[in-house]
Amino acid sequence: MPVRPGLFPGIASHGFQNIYDLFVRSGTELALCLGSENHPALSRNEAILPPAAPPLSTILASLGQAAFVWDVATDEIVWSDQVASVFPDIPATALASGAGFSNLIEPLRSVRTDALGHSPPSHGADGAPYRIEYGVRANTSAPVQWIEESGRWFAGADGKPARVQGMVRVNNERHARDEQLVKLARHDPLTGELNRTHLIASLAEAIEEAARFRASCAFLLIGIDHLARINDAFGFDVADAVISEVAARVRTRLRGGDVLGRFSGNKFGLILKNCTVDDMNVAAERFLAGIRDDVIPTKSGPVSVTASIGAVSVPRYARSADEAINRAQETLDMSKRRRAGSFSLWRPNVERDAQRRVNIRVTDEIVTALNERRIAMAFEPVVEAHSRQPSFYECLVRMEQDDGQVLLAPDIVPVAEKLGLIRLVDHRVLELVVAELAASPNVQLSLNISPDTTMDPDWWASIESLMRAHPGVAERLIVEITETVAIQDIDDVRGFVTRLKNFGSRIAIDDFGAGYTSFRNLRKLGVDIVKIDGEFVQNIARSADDRAFVQTLIDLARRLEIKTVAEWVQDEESALMLRDWGCDYIQGRLIGLAASQRPWVSQAEAVLPAAS
Repeated sequence: MPVRPGLFPGIASHGFQNIYDLFVRSGTELALCLGSENHPALSRNEAILPPAAPPLSTILASLGQAAFVWDVATDEIVWSDQVASVFPDIPATALASGAGFSNLIEPLRSVRTDALGHSPPSHGADGAPYRIEYGVRANTSAPVQWIEESGRWFAGADGKPARVQGMVRVNNERHARDEQLVKLARHDPLTGELNRTHLIASLAEAIEEAARFRASCAFLLIGIDHLARINDAFGFDVADAVISEVAARVRTRLRGGDVLGRFSGNKFGLILKNCTVDDMNVAAERFLAGIRDDVIPTKSGPVSVTASIGAVSVPRYARSADEAINRAQETLDMSKRRRAGSFSLWRPNVERDAQRRVNIRVTDEIVTALNERRIAMAFEPVVEAHSRQPSFYECLVRMEQDDGQVLLAPDIVPVAEKLGLIRLVDHRVLELVVAELAASPNVQLSLNISPDTTMDPDWWASIESLMRAHPGVAERLIVEITETVAIQDIDDVRGFVTRLKNFGSRIAIDDFGAGYTSFRNLRKLGVDIVKIDGEFVQNIARSADDRAFVQTLIDLARRLEIKTVAEWVQDEESALMLRDWGCDYIQGRLIGLAASQRPWVSQAEAVLPAAS
């Protein structure tokens, strides 16, 4: 191969063959060495000579490589003979100069010259190394060919690059792997859409862009309805097929520039650019119809699904990605509560915003009160229906505020449950109740726990520890759970009841009647006490329906040998009715409301009168 004299210093004019000869000689020695090791029977004198070596040009061509020298001053590039195998569709004239070659490069034409400027200074005869990657395209319709270039540049008298020599090689496979890795990092593997991280990043960019150009944009959360039922009925592979198909149906209905991503298991996020409120309503119905109108074929048969949508207009009603997500999620929840397969758009609401401000304030107060030990209890008496003698006291949570005001349980518990603080509150109430029981050996107390607490391992650890520390307390403790909690998962609640009864404690179902639990389930749970919902008790003196309902509950409970407590007893007439029907205990305004003082301290001096 002819080479221009002086372009490759140190290499003879008869071409690259010397380099190859050296390679071959080294390879022969290595082959001999390996052959001796792998075949001990062969001696050094018996080593097999290697086959005739192919020319260097053949090797470089097979590897998709070519060498070059670039005279920066004249901009002339001289290539080795293998350049045609590296760039088969590019004419030699286009490769003959640095400027011509740069015109073929993507994405940045100046990548080669930039590399020389950003590499370390040249050090004499050794030159300065560099390495770059770029794409080359023969024309706009041709595919991009990815190239890795490495070499050294040598400085002229002014210290700037004067000559560059190096190698280029085809790097399509590696680039494809890199692109695949990037795709995997950005996209959801099941649907191929953006993953949550990059969806949120795209949303933030869209909000910023819309604010800058005073444009309107929409963010939608699409939630597949009842996906858990599909999981249970057909398995996760069918559910995955449903998720993929829903994503595909949404994708086909997007405009150019719209963004789709998988937000969570059954939810997709959509960014609709240049989208007014009217546009949003039309788009939402288009998406919902596309999902519900045709069944989804799966390996287990056709599956019919619906989806619900919550949306918010940005940046009008959300100035950040977090705010947009929260409001879209809020409206999605609203849609699901109203009707599966519906659409809700977030709008300002004065009452809701006011309640949120209250929630924030109460949350802060709850946390502070817990830290400062300002969570206290009030005690409401539960008396025997016949004798009106106290049987036990229900402990109700109270929270003392900085200004001396006291928040009642209805002000604390719902907010604490909604904001995930109820477990902390329940832990503190348990400590207080056990302390009261330990200090008063003749008192029985009941406490209410939230649904989350029933399955909280930390709560169980606390009660086990407290019971071991205070023997005899467990037998005087009654734990109340609401009926709505009891019927959510009968088996789980049954385990909860059994575990508590093993301590010696009793279990009460609170607000019984609100959830219409069958008495068969009630017997299955094995509870000790049923507290009849006060909504039915408070009007029994005036409502025949309530009288019939309450009387039936009492009769059935008595047959199952379960004690009954009537809540919200307002008047003497109601108390006498309950007594005559066989109700065991009553509580309410007639008996006495909850008080922070310990009633059992002066119990001997203040005996409640018996019913006449």
